[in-house]
Amino acid sequence: GSRSAQQGAAGGDGSAGGAVAHTPSTEDFSLSLLDTNLPAEAETELRSFIAKRLTKGALFEGMGNVASVGLSIPEGKVGCYYCRFQQESLLEMATLESDINAPEYVVCFLGGSEKEDTFRLELDKYIQNLKINVDLEQKNLGTCVSPYLRSWFEDAICPIQRVVQLFQDKLASLLHAALSYTPVEVRNADERTEKDISRFLAAASLQGLVQEGTMTSLCIAMTEEQHKSMVIDCSGPQPQVHNAGSNRFCEDWMQAFVNGAEGGNPFLFRQILENFKLKAIQDINNLKRFIRQAEMNHYALFKCYLFLKNCGSGDILLKIVKVEHAEMPEARNVVTVLEEFMRE
Repeated sequence: GSRSAQQGAAGGDGSAGGAVAHTPSTEDFSLSLLDTNLPAEAETELRSFIAKRLTKGALFEGMGNVASVGLSIPEGKVGCYYCRFQQESLLEMATLESDINAPEYVVCFLGGSEKEDTFRLELDKYIQNLKINVDLEQKNLGTCVSPYLRSWFEDAICPIQRVVQLFQDKLASLLHAALSYTPVEVRNADERTEKDISRFLAAASLQGLVQEGTMTSLCIAMTEEQHKSMVIDCSGPQPQVHNAGSNRFCEDWMQAFVNGAEGGNPFLFRQILENFKLKAIQDINNLKRFIRQAEMNHYALFKCYLFLKNCGSGDILLKIVKVEHAEMPEARNVVTVLEEFMRE
């Protein structure tokens, strides 16, 4: 049967476009253009690159890939995020009536380098929303899809950068809230700012990196401590934070973000955020190792205490291990002793 695909392309300036394809056979992918902002020659090269990937069966539905592509544009080699999807409504019809072929689309976003890989999950979500738009506007694809494609960079890549620029030295409180799963309430903010803060908190949290049960227990514990909820008031030119927590670890990393703000590169901010989470996970694992040793060794208990004092985020690490070791009597005893020492 025949299939069709849409291919979107974005120039290195961070704007975006797309394309639709019609394929007479599975061996010969002939991509029809729906929308693009690439020059004709570069668009043809991109189409050829995507066709090769389709022929090899290298595009899985709804899962984006990132590769380096050489095109006839000033940037030369660019990072290309590409993702294939199908229209749900027509896919259902196709399964009911065998002579109907559900259209397939391929969307491409081009940026300065392969660093788009750091934003792959955000772009996958962006494609899911695009898929909903395509389903709702089947008859009017060009007009509904183009504006959405063109705002990909602003909507999917820049939120972290915007939050860093907005909060500046108050960013430490936001990082602390993300690490400690503290509930955050945003007041008097416009829709985009509220969404940006929510995305930043999600990106900075250890979700997916610590055990799911631990995360749930931490969320419940922090929500029960209502007085600990952090409030962000965006009514003024700079946000004001109330009931905010912070520690030396978050303040040090806040400085890394503020220093990076001079260059204004969203990919750099994302990399700093990933390094921040990686260091937090390393500290958690080190503390767990020390606690295991401290169950039978008093010197190791002292090492635990020194580590918590010097790591800069002892308050958060202790909460995380306390939740994780709640069902383990020996480890729980060690944590209780450490809590007493830290309080003193």
